Amino acid sequence: MARLPVALVQTRTPASHAAALDHVLPLVRQAAEGGARLIATPEGTNILQKDRDRLLPQLARLEDDPVVSALRDFAAQARVSVLVGSALVKREDGKAANRSALFGPDGALLATYDKLHMFDVDLPTGETVRESATYEPGDRAILASAEGARLGLTICYDVRFPALHRALAQAGAEILTVPAAFTRPTGEAHWEVLLRARAIETGSFVLAPAQGGFHEDGRGTYGRTLAVAPWGEVIGKLDHDEPGVLQVELDLDQVAKARMAIPALANGRAFQGPGA
Repeated sequence: MARLPVALVQTRTPASHAAALDHVLPLVRQAAEGGARLIATPEGTNILQKDRDRLLPQLARLEDDPVVSALRDFAAQARVSVLVGSALVKREDGKAANRSALFGPDGALLATYDKLHMFDVDLPTGETVRESATYEPGDRAILASAEGARLGLTICYDVRFPALHRALAQAGAEILTVPAAFTRPTGEAHWEVLLRARAIETGSFVLAPAQGGFHEDGRGTYGRTLAVAPWGEVIGKLDHDEPGVLQVELDLDQVAKARMAIPALANGRAFQGPGA
């Protein structure tokens, strides 16, 4: 039986790198001390600042970011794998990216993924969000391996696009990661049901470390970090928006069992669109 102890870190990331590092590193250390082999942090682990003019001058390349570098070093020191759910970084072309980074237990960078779907919405509360005004979207799905498991990397708003998660599962992903900074109104309405749906549709574990609470930059995030099994049951949850650590153990054999019981990945068929 293939079991993997994991930890999901819930944060309330501040608006500067130094404060963000002071905030997240003790939580990651707590996760490792609890026995986790794979530790995942939320979207925007390194900094959260919704004022574009204040954010952009602070961004560094992934390899130069102080929070990412410290978490990479911690992975090597503690001999664990760390998924920086996302860091807001400067791309090689000078544009900004919302990027996941997976580090192995030797500190090696195993994979990166740039968020595909930009959160460009007008919320019922009257709040307007335009991620595409700041970030350049990615253009490819990413499958990675860590601690004997295959991970499909996604970020936050990606959870609303089932085709991405299906493609990752069909490529072999056993675990889908959904680090997030969900808004409070959309979180209350949709967070858990979307995560459970992605798990059920693909027969995969879904790990969703979240930002939570009211942040220094004025935003509010939903929290409720969640782990879902391939049959759709919630196997772990932080039922609040405070910083904390969720420790769960994954029985990876459950992936094959769920996909054998409901072979939806194999049973899909090509079809013509309604206007064809």
